[in-house]
Amino acid sequence: MMLRLFRLIWTFIRLSALNELQYRANFFMQFFSSLLILANGLIGLALVFYHTESLAGWEPMELLVVVGVYTIIGGLIRAIIQPNMWRILEGVHQGTLDFTLTKPEDSQLLVSMANFELWKLVDLIIGLGVLGYAVVKLGARVGLAEALIFALVLLCGGLMVYSLWLAIATTSFWVVRIWSLFEFFDAMYQAGRWPVGIYPSWLRMILTFLVPVAFAVTAPAEALTARLNTQTLFLAIFVAALTLVASRMFWKYGLKNYTGASA
Repeated sequence: MMLRLFRLIWTFIRLSALNELQYRANFFMQFFSSLLILANGLIGLALVFYHTESLAGWEPMELLVVVGVYTIIGGLIRAIIQPNMWRILEGVHQGTLDFTLTKPEDSQLLVSMANFELWKLVDLIIGLGVLGYAVVKLGARVGLAEALIFALVLLCGGLMVYSLWLAIATTSFWVVRIWSLFEFFDAMYQAGRWPVGIYPSWLRMILTFLVPVAFAVTAPAEALTARLNTQTLFLAIFVAALTLVASRMFWKYGLKNYTGASA
């Protein structure tokens, strides 16, 4: 079963890569765009630390870890999650989703993995570079335990983000125009450039449970900087499992109420 799943995902990746490789100039445009976005973020950090030595207890290299994680998650969103969720909306509106639902494989898997925008993974590579540089500068403060916990929390954060996007896309079975919800998520995700601890309590609640920036960006950065406590770790695992199951159930419920393009 798992082997079949990996083969299916690999097929999607290969087909998407072949399609993207037809337009190789897009790589350089994406690379240049990603560097500009990163430069903008680094300039913001430089301006902050020009006036202070720390921000809410975070030192420069520790905040650079936050920037690296933010860039990695953003790259995964733009390369994998976002294009597939937009495709669900288009499939509902244009009727092409009907063809996907008639296939024998699991419909959620098909709509979640059908499209990879290869060049946008440049953000992932740049983010890993920034993260690696920051970790080297932090030195002995980052060990194997922190790295393993970081990977676990990063996975949990990624699953939360995916679940939220899937839930939003599923509402297209009932609501015609939901682009504003995606735009709202993008706007709120911008706050992930900074640790959520610097924001007022009401905004921290939104960035933790409504738009899971705290779990997707801040918590992994805390894991690498020895700031993550056990309570947050277990909460991240619990919320990730909960949102994944809830989004799955909501998707199944949406399919039962989906009448198709011919209705």
